[in-house]
Parts: sequence; C-alpha cells; structure tokens
Amino acid sequence: MVVAIAIFSAALLVIAFERMDRTKVALLGAVAILVTQTISQEAAIEAVDWNTLGLLAGMMIVVRLTETTGMYTYLAIRAAQLSRGRPLAVVASLALATGTLSAFLDNLTTVLLVVPITFLLADALDIDPIPLILLEVFASNIGGTATLIGDPPNILIAGATDLSFLAFVANLTPVVIVVLLVVTALMYLAYRRRLQIAPEARDRVMELDPSRSIEDRDELRRTLPIMLLTIAAFFVHKPLHLEPATVALAGATVMLVVSRQSMEKALAGIEWPTLFFFMGLFVMVGALEERGAIQEVADGIASVTGGDRGAELLGILWVSGIASGIVDNIPFTATMIPVVEQLGGTEDDAYWWALSLGACFGGNATIIAAAANVAAAGMASRAGRPIGFVPFLRAGVPITLVSLLISTGYVALRYL
Repeated sequence: MVVAIAIFSAALLVIAFERMDRTKVALLGAVAILVTQTISQEAAIEAVDWNTLGLLAGMMIVVRLTETTGMYTYLAIRAAQLSRGRPLAVVASLALATGTLSAFLDNLTTVLLVVPITFLLADALDIDPIPLILLEVFASNIGGTATLIGDPPNILIAGATDLSFLAFVANLTPVVIVVLLVVTALMYLAYRRRLQIAPEARDRVMELDPSRSIEDRDELRRTLPIMLLTIAAFFVHKPLHLEPATVALAGATVMLVVSRQSMEKALAGIEWPTLFFFMGLFVMVGALEERGAIQEVADGIASVTGGDRGAELLGILWVSGIASGIVDNIPFTATMIPVVEQLGGTEDDAYWWALSLGACFGGNATIIAAAANVAAAGMASRAGRPIGFVPFLRAGVPITLVSLLISTGYVALRYL
C-alpha cells in the first residue's frame, strides 16, 4: 500500500507542476507499479477501464469524420448568431446545452461533441475558449449526475442496486438544476473580462452565412445520419444491453465504411496521448484499490461517524467528493459501493444519493478526476490551447466546494 500511494502521489505532483507531459508521467507511474510488483500484470490489465477507452476512441473517430464536412463550423456560427454575440447568453446556452446532453448521453460523449464546436465559436467571436471549455467540463459532470446513464458512478450504483431511471431523476435532478445555475453564474462572474466580445466581432458573426461553412455536402449526407443514430443509441443502450463503448465503436465502424475519407486520416483523429494517459492512470489507481488504500478511506467513514445516520450521509458525501477529486471517481465509487451497503444502503436509498452527489461533483476538482476532464484537456492541447493542472485546479476546487455545500443543504433538508 505504501508503494502504491508513493508512486501515485509522486505522479500527481509531477503532473501538477507540469515538468513533464502528463501522459509520460502516467505511463512511468504504471511501469513503476508493475516493476515493483505492487500489482501483477494481470491485475493491471483488469484495472484498465476498456469501456471508457472504447467510448473515447469510437467518438473521436466519429467527431473526426464529421469535422471535415464543416458541420461544427456551421453549428458554432449558428450558436453565436442565436446568442447575438452576448457573453452571458453564450455562457448560459453552452452550460445549459452541455448539462442537458450529459444527462441523457454521458458526460464523456458530450464533451467530445461540444468542445470542437466551442473552439470554433470562440474563434468566430474572438474570445478566449478556455473559460468556455472549463464551464462545459463542469456542466457535463454536473448534468450527468441527474440520471442513471449520465455519469459512470451512477451507472455503477444502478448496477449494484435496483434503483430505477426515474428514481435517479426524482432524487438528483432538483439539486443538479440548482448547482448548474449557481456554477454557471460563478463562472461568468469569474471570467467575464476574458469573455468580452468586441462590437466588430459581433457584427462580423451576425453577417456570416452558416450554410457556406459546409465544405462537403455529400460526405455530410453520408456521415450525419450515422452520427445521429449513434447518439440516439446512447439513449437506449441500457434496454438494448449494450455498453456505451459498443455503441460508439459500432457507430465509428459504420461511418468508416460509408465515408470516402482514408483510414489513415480517420485514425489520425484519435487522441492517442489521452488514451495512454488513461491507461497509466487506471493502473496506478488499480494499485491503490488492490492494496486497500481506497478501502481504508472508505472504512474510515464507518468508524468516525459512529453509526449516526446523518453523519454517515454527510460523511459519504464529503469523503466521496474529496477522494473523487484526487483519484478517478469510477474506481472510487466501485470501492465505496460495498461500504455503503454495510452502512445502510440496502434499506435506505438516501445513502446512494449521497454517494452519487459526492462522486459526480467531486469529479470537477482536478483535471484527472473524471474522464470528461482528461478528454477535454487532451483536445485543448491538440488545438494549441493546453489547460494546465494548476489552472484547472484553481477553478475546479471552488466549484467542487460550492457544489458539495449546496448538496449538503439538499441532503439535510430532504433526507434528514
């Protein structure tokens, strides 16, 4: 356990100080875990979440093939024109759209779809895209909390319980709406100076003809229906007994078949550094889980609260929020599920809502805490506008604390 904690902590520090590319750091950490035999090679392979990697790769190919048609430029121009170039309207519309999509798709897929549009929108309005990207990451993790399929921690909780889709909506959507509105307002106030739109930029955008941005109409007719069907399949993947990765890779495969673009160009759209970063991160977190470090944190809740229901609910909320900001919220949730069952989750559903709120909102704290964060950072780096660990931390920690405070009030009012 000591070795696993030391390697993960060292990797986290190097990533935070940005002395080395984070993908290299994650791979070095994974190699160190294996060389020191902290976990076996078989356990390391099992620790990798292949569903997440498959979802990422599939949607990256889908985005790449549709991007060449000019569709995202069209959507960016239309979004700018609908907001009439007003900063608050731009921020509010992006947050609302991202949060809503994340609730019914999943936060990772949503980020992969909206980030390319956002870069083009920011370019058209001549504003800094980074505040908008950060807002979308936060909105995706918040919006995904509202439903069973929106965020991986909720999918894990649903798999371990008999909680229905409507139960998630009824218990989590009210607080999600409040948190999303508050976070959107705070982000606008914090970054409004970097989102000022010059009158000439606004006039220039309003005069543009969006239809002229479509560069290949034939390719668009071939690929757009497949993209829409893929997105629709995400809404019903659970009843169809299909994993999100299966849906994404199936859509990407069909699109590759019908597209006239070369395989080489299509595969060039995959963010390979992001995928390898995830692999390294999963191995390091897997070692923490295998050696009992995460379980020690989880068990501490039971000993500290002394059996008091209110203390247990708030303890689960805050410990999950803080821990999910340090390690990936997927393995942490998986580790917490048996602990929550022991504390009272088998008889009291409020324990599961506390776990969901903590794990999902905690994913906003750091750049490595949730898959959507890592994916957005990878796309930003590729666009030449990298988001550093510390700049993300400066925005992510306050947003997470505000979200957890609002959730504390909600849990206290509704369940205590």
